[in-house]
Amino acid sequence: MENMNLRNFIVCILMLSAVVFSQQTPLEKSNYTKLTTHAELSQYIKEVTASSKLITSEVIALSPKGKEIYAVYLSKGKFGKNKSKIKALIFCQQHGNEQSGKEGALLLIEDLLKPEYAYLFNKIDFVLVPLMNPDGAALNRRRNGNGMDLNRNHLILTEPETIGLHQLFDKYLFDVTMDVHEYSPYGETWKKFGYRENNDEEVGTTSNSNVSEKIRTLSKTGYLPFIKKYLNDRNFSYFEYSPGGPPEEEYIRHSTFDINDGRQSLGIQNTFSFIQEGLNGTDDSIDNIKHRAEGQKVGMMGLLAYSYKNKDMIKKLVSEGRTALIESKVSNKVAIQLDHFADGSTLEFPLYSYASKKDTFITVKNYHPLIKPICEVERPAGYLVPRSLKIIVDWANRQAIHYSDYRKLKNDKIEQYYITKIDSIDFEGDTIVNPVVESRIISNTVNAADYFFIPTKQLKNNLIVIALEPKSELGLVTYKNFEALLKKGENFPILRVVR
Repeated sequence: MENMNLRNFIVCILMLSAVVFSQQTPLEKSNYTKLTTHAELSQYIKEVTASSKLITSEVIALSPKGKEIYAVYLSKGKFGKNKSKIKALIFCQQHGNEQSGKEGALLLIEDLLKPEYAYLFNKIDFVLVPLMNPDGAALNRRRNGNGMDLNRNHLILTEPETIGLHQLFDKYLFDVTMDVHEYSPYGETWKKFGYRENNDEEVGTTSNSNVSEKIRTLSKTGYLPFIKKYLNDRNFSYFEYSPGGPPEEEYIRHSTFDINDGRQSLGIQNTFSFIQEGLNGTDDSIDNIKHRAEGQKVGMMGLLAYSYKNKDMIKKLVSEGRTALIESKVSNKVAIQLDHFADGSTLEFPLYSYASKKDTFITVKNYHPLIKPICEVERPAGYLVPRSLKIIVDWANRQAIHYSDYRKLKNDKIEQYYITKIDSIDFEGDTIVNPVVESRIISNTVNAADYFFIPTKQLKNNLIVIALEPKSELGLVTYKNFEALLKKGENFPILRVVR
């Protein structure tokens, strides 16, 4: 009798486990006919959090319209305490009209709670933010409730959603990150060209030349071949993220080097960081959503699989890269203007032909795969920010950048820029400011008490230099919020300290 009761008890436990691990997402419950609302997402996260000790969740921010931004933690044991584990962060749907990232993220949670994936958490502590932009998602529009493009806000950090994400990153310093988007290749210029991209998933790496070369190399030669095979083996097509074009009109490149997006803003801190772009719907956001959401899920699962398999190597490269930033044992030169260059190679570009209605390849000659600096500055020991310049002090606080009172050392050389002229420069198709500056030594005229000192010897070393140099095409002065810092015929208020 006791054995019979024990067997019945075990059967009940197994049945309950099956219920837990088969928790359907709202999209599945609608039979893929209705996108998940924020209220449904909130309820789903509460249900799965209650169903398993593996998962916890928290609200990392409120959107401008007051909607919660959730971070979902999956970990065996207390998150972040086991230093041997690799920490991974994936965040989705910064653009509200790119719905498959959120749907794929919820499918990923469902899968990760199944027993066959439990092994991943022996080596990985994982955080997933399924929906970064609930205000935009509700209206199926790109921007957030303040009308801001969140994926152009990671440097200035004015929006609650991006501030919350970066606070999360700064708290745990994730080794691996991925920003999940959708691309829409259906524009009229491509239709006139006769082709469009048709890859289920595209992935881009960190490409800013200030990022550790070892990390950039592993991303290109390690992860991209892996994720291509991982996706192809599961019947999803893949190509490296390749914006630009059509080829006859514009060059084709492999994404941006700007540090104001989700991938590069974390990558510039020597993080193993990526962007994943799923194919948007042909007609609307619900079109082919089952395949699109599953493709996003598989891509995210692939990142976890690669991180599990290569945990020690990734952690080593990230640790070495970050230590170099913190100790400023990196190149004395910082690239503040870069460009895309051809190297003589061509690109076999997989495209969908509007004429034949089939996938094909075209050979692209106007191909610019290289990113090289076109303007560099000497890395200073730090910057002096006037205490009265509240806009920069507030920015440094949002970025969790360390600063202190300035205590001048004997050999400190203090430099100030004088803005002689404000020209313009082309930056990936946009026209931005490009000042002409003169550098002057003013060491003996500076009252230390008037300034805060931002040292470059910290994790955000590269970010600080890129942000605060007036000639930086990726810097603060290129944003409307900070354009008043740059005035022709006046001194730039932020000073450089060279030791």
